[in-house]
Amino acid sequence: MSQIEIDARGLSCPQPVLLVVQKIKQTPSGRIDVLVDCGASRENVARAASSQGWSLAEEDLPGGGYRLVLSK
Repeated sequence: MSQIEIDARGLSCPQPVLLVVQKIKQTPSGRIDVLVDCGASRENVARAASSQGWSLAEEDLPGGGYRLVLSK
């Protein structure tokens, strides 16, 4: 199972979503960790991943932000 990390902190929408969708298209299965620093990015990335059939787990990062763990 491959594991990839995308650090999208500091990027404004739709950049985090575009990065995630691009990586999902290149990765048929595995795990993708996505780091974001705002609620809008968190929601939009979660929605995009779910629409592509990926499951999602979230965790708050120390100091702010979120780690979204996408898996398929």
